[in-house]
Amino acid sequence: MATVHECIDARIRRFVEAQHVFFVATAPDGPDGHVNVSPKGVGGTFAVLDERTVAYADLTASGAETIAHLRQNGRVTLMFCAFDGPPNIVRLHGRGRFVTLYDEGFADLAVHFAETRGVRAVVVVDVERVSDSCGYGVPLMDYRGERDLLPSFMDRKGADGQAEYRRRKNRTSIDGLPAFDMDPEPEGTGATA
Repeated sequence: MATVHECIDARIRRFVEAQHVFFVATAPDGPDGHVNVSPKGVGGTFAVLDERTVAYADLTASGAETIAHLRQNGRVTLMFCAFDGPPNIVRLHGRGRFVTLYDEGFADLAVHFAETRGVRAVVVVDVERVSDSCGYGVPLMDYRGERDLLPSFMDRKGADGQAEYRRRKNRTSIDGLPAFDMDPEPEGTGATA
């Protein structure tokens, strides 16, 4: 049975900030779309902004399901599991929004993260429900370190290469919903009004 908390108190904050991985769950409207669960775990990309708000740096990757679902309905849940130490699971249910690297306010949010290579947006979650549960079914696992693959891959692409990658892979969700389609077309592509 889950315990519901009034907010992200100091104990919950210490727990979520200490986890090396968390999971983001979203779903489109209606009965037919695909529910999405994305693991997030690049160090330095999660922050508790206050007792009702969290954020994470959304790095450019092969899909953009979370952004597509947030655009459509804003529903989101973040889940943190203890893979070492005392068992515990924390879920943060809320409404999410995103601020892209092209939006006003992006720079103010980006300062909360130690890792921003390849970031396309900051996802901000206004937390409506905070709960934790026993976590007895979560296995014990050892943390062996970070994989510096995604940030360095995107860093090598540079800003133009990242934008081109997003134009090819992030414009729509697997269900055909608009996703990350904010990158401007490169100059000289012949687009006319």
